[in-house]
Amino acid sequence: MKKIAVMGSTGSIGTQTLDIIARHPERFRASVLTAGRNVDLLAEQALRFRPEKAVIAEERLYPILKEKLQGSGVLAEAGISAIEEAASGSETDIVMASLVGYSGLVPTINAIRAGKTIALANKETLVVGGSIIKPLAKKHGIDIIPVDSEHSAIFQALRGEKISQARKIYLTASGGPFRKFSIEDLKNVTPEMALRHPNWSMGAKVTIDSATMMNKGFEMIEAHWLFDCPPDKIEILVHPQSIVHSMVEFIDGSVKAQLGPTDMHLPISYALGYPDRLSEPDYGLSLPQFASLTFEAPDYDKFPLLRYAFEAIGRGGNAPCILNAANEVAVAAFLNRRLSFPGIAELSRKALDSIGFIQEPTLDDLISTNKETLRFAEKELA
Repeated sequence: MKKIAVMGSTGSIGTQTLDIIARHPERFRASVLTAGRNVDLLAEQALRFRPEKAVIAEERLYPILKEKLQGSGVLAEAGISAIEEAASGSETDIVMASLVGYSGLVPTINAIRAGKTIALANKETLVVGGSIIKPLAKKHGIDIIPVDSEHSAIFQALRGEKISQARKIYLTASGGPFRKFSIEDLKNVTPEMALRHPNWSMGAKVTIDSATMMNKGFEMIEAHWLFDCPPDKIEILVHPQSIVHSMVEFIDGSVKAQLGPTDMHLPISYALGYPDRLSEPDYGLSLPQFASLTFEAPDYDKFPLLRYAFEAIGRGGNAPCILNAANEVAVAAFLNRRLSFPGIAELSRKALDSIGFIQEPTLDDLISTNKETLRFAEKELA
């Protein structure tokens, strides 16, 4: 019986993780649930799954959570510090790290220090702190199992192989809803348009990142850290059908790809069950339906954030942290109609050019860089 802490249980990945736990009660138990503000759903989940504790980030919502869980035996907690420590206790074996954005960094570090296996669905954790997290995981002998569909595909393709014999990693991207838009068309994109992803059902932040292709830039940085792969050996391919989730080309010319439907239950199931595969529903993927699988190069002029991601990891240090923080502010501003769609990339570019560079940042440096960048971006929006 594996005890799972679901960090971000009310989000898209969190709710699907609980689906897997519910389907396999003989193998898994939800031990900790956390959420940001959705106190009603968190309480509902806690009453159904009966974890040791449920934690809400917004402290003002603590009385509501406590009242809803009265008499259930589930401990109610609140606050950022409680979130950061939630997955470190003895009641947890695996941490599903599915918090949104930068907020996942410190909880993941704490979980690694506490000896927990990490199922990583929060790519920003490695984008911001890969230089700290990878050595820390190695020091503590901790497995980091990727949950993103692309990284899960690479992880599966590399199983039984040596990364030193991989010539190239291909990260596939759907291209988002604006693949065929012109640069001029992108100026008129609305939040409603950007939230209509052609293939995947995801949270708002990652859906906008997919539309700008920032998501694929972050995934490239994540792949660099996860698989010890230089960025120049990682190639982005636009694959509109989203059936081939990613590929690895080896030095003998062979290519291994992982295919599957556009459903995050599958990589979540693989991460939780690893090294075993769990029996899951037949999702009805019929390859004759996809007799034509196409691939094309991304347009770096229309989607400059992808280019900025390669630039940031090339510079190293705190540059990816700057890009991540600026993008978080820019995406929120776009969703609130304070910024245009092209403005997301423009604001991120300004931050990269303006915030001080640190070659070998400590965790405190990254925390300071994140705060400084958030202040800078908000000031630019004022």
